[in-house]
Amino acid sequence: MNISYKSPGTLEETRFEKIHSVIFNDSKKASLEVAHEIADLIKKKQKQNKNCVLGLATGSTPISVYQELVRMHNEDDLSFKNVITFNLDEYFPMDNDDINSYHHFMSIHLFDHIDINKKNIHIPNGNISIEKINEYCATYEKQIVDAGGIDFQLLGIGRTGHIGFNEPGSNYSSLTRLVHLDYMTRNDARKSFYGIENVPTTAITMGIRTIRKSKRIILMAWGNNKSLRNLTKISII
Repeated sequence: MNISYKSPGTLEETRFEKIHSVIFNDSKKASLEVAHEIADLIKKKQKQNKNCVLGLATGSTPISVYQELVRMHNEDDLSFKNVITFNLDEYFPMDNDDINSYHHFMSIHLFDHIDINKKNIHIPNGNISIEKINEYCATYEKQIVDAGGIDFQLLGIGRTGHIGFNEPGSNYSSLTRLVHLDYMTRNDARKSFYGIENVPTTAITMGIRTIRKSKRIILMAWGNNKSLRNLTKISII
């Protein structure tokens, strides 16, 4: 099941008790549509002399989106100089230069290939000391608020139904915090870590409330493994 967006259609498609969703036969096509919506928002904000605040996700799902944004930067002169980004999450503890860190992921898939000001990039710091976690998470929340809030939040979904690293049971009003990871979430990452025993048991993640405050949210899910019938639990936003 591929969840994305379209303009409102029939009455059935726009009933209030349903989250508006569209099924695509091709995840690549869906990714291009999402990337172009992001690009249009960036350009609109540029014309208004405003920053564009993006909430970004990691994992295999958004890679095609990032590839298209990089292509538009290289071939269509799309500039990211007015863009401020906030990533959803990071493993904890985790060195920023570790190949399994989301700092590394974002660098190789997006940030190293565009003209974004490095000071405008925000990714949770997996190197922070445990004693300073609460203060750090509160600061991350304040940085989002000070930037004007997230204009566009890009999401994937894990097999447990987690959004960011908000595992099932996460509080609806939760903010950025340290969380414990579900066994399935860790097991899904075992190959890249060369064994589940090497996968961190905790992570820093934006909260459900943090995500919900975004002005626009797109959740993408590709393939049968991400279909609702195969999700063991659902985190509701």
